[in-house]
Amino acid sequence: MSQRFSRAIHWFRRDLRLTDNTALNAALSDSPEIIPTYILSDWKKKHLWTGEKRQKFLCDCLASLSGNLAHLGGALIIRQGDAVAELLKLVAETGAEAIYLNQDVDPFGQAVEARLKAESPVPVFTYQDAALHHVEEILKDDGTPYRVYTPFSKRWLPLEKRRPTGALKEIKTPTGIPSLPLPTLATWELEDTGCEILQGGEKAARQRMKEALAGRISTYDDTRDTPSVLGTSRISQDLRWGTLSIRELYHKALKCGSEQYLKELAWREFYFQILHHSPEILELEFKADWRGLPWDEPGAQFDAWKTGQTGFPIIDAGIRELLKTGFMHNRVRMIVAMFLTKDLHLDWRLGEQFFAQHLLDGEIASNNGGWQWSAGTGADAAPYFRIQNPWSQTKRFDLQGDYIKRWVPELSACHPKLFLEPSADGSSIAPGYPSPIVNHSDERNRTLAIFKKHRSEQS
Repeated sequence: MSQRFSRAIHWFRRDLRLTDNTALNAALSDSPEIIPTYILSDWKKKHLWTGEKRQKFLCDCLASLSGNLAHLGGALIIRQGDAVAELLKLVAETGAEAIYLNQDVDPFGQAVEARLKAESPVPVFTYQDAALHHVEEILKDDGTPYRVYTPFSKRWLPLEKRRPTGALKEIKTPTGIPSLPLPTLATWELEDTGCEILQGGEKAARQRMKEALAGRISTYDDTRDTPSVLGTSRISQDLRWGTLSIRELYHKALKCGSEQYLKELAWREFYFQILHHSPEILELEFKADWRGLPWDEPGAQFDAWKTGQTGFPIIDAGIRELLKTGFMHNRVRMIVAMFLTKDLHLDWRLGEQFFAQHLLDGEIASNNGGWQWSAGTGADAAPYFRIQNPWSQTKRFDLQGDYIKRWVPELSACHPKLFLEPSADGSSIAPGYPSPIVNHSDERNRTLAIFKKHRSEQS
């Protein structure tokens, strides 16, 4: 069969792999020569929605991708600036006859796709790749999107999932195309502060998936809520950057027998479709009744939260893990997020932005969904008075204090019973460690009063 184009561009975005890459496979099917391209962002100062850890991980991913392409006979072309402008320049420079890319899941990326299609002099082909099901595929019987997870998951789980394709064997890139060097943190005027992040790239991601499939996914139901053990898959960042195929992961995980793990994948796609159908949630509360809630102004307590100095051991452990590694255990994320919104009465958007700066797996849809769920304003069937107690959560999920002692060394000599309730007089439990900055019981009552008052004012 003759191919459609003599030369085509594949634009890598959040699909930094060669295995089961839908758009790349389509480009290879249609053209004998491929120009694999990545466009670096052109901001130079520290950004509100990303930071050193995320950009360092991206550098690893691009270095890995470049090496993998070179091994197969291709070359990664790096450009920097406005994505549409740079792609159109590349079309003019190379005589490429088409552009291929995988669809983004957030409205910002989708706006760029629409602009590229409108301005490109050559055909632009986009493909569903980041999720198992398209955001328009799973709807209620009346054609409207789901607003609650459980009925969504009941429809999502039994649906047939597309199977993955194999790894590429060869790719041919024309020679002589100018490219910027692979990026470093200096590309964005960031400094390496020595954080202990995971290695990025497809090889490292596949090794993590192999290890997870060998045991942790099978025991996921029993270990997923214990932050002191490696009980989760730890491949969320690899799905975020696309160094793993969601289709390959799903079909391999299916054999492990953990429906709970599959439900976590469904949560990811539930939040994708929530954002797709309600893009205003990036600025506003998902539940319109809670828009206009009065939040306190951030100050010293917010600073204490951001630095892991609240005097609540489980909160401080979670924040410090995040600052050091770009990761926070999912159970702890819920506790930390609810503490910010329900104990400190601070706007969930502040926490969402902070997480986005530091999480390697900072997925815009899931991050927003998780924060709004914790704040009581999001897609949750439970009422607003779901308020987690940091002390009782510690008793349930870190009874021996192993997680806390790992990340809060000031408390390493403390008896773990001290982590299960505040001291009677509200004092510090160890030298050099702060006293609790609030009384949880008092703040819980205040939160209930705030929400009740707002609800009554809206009725």
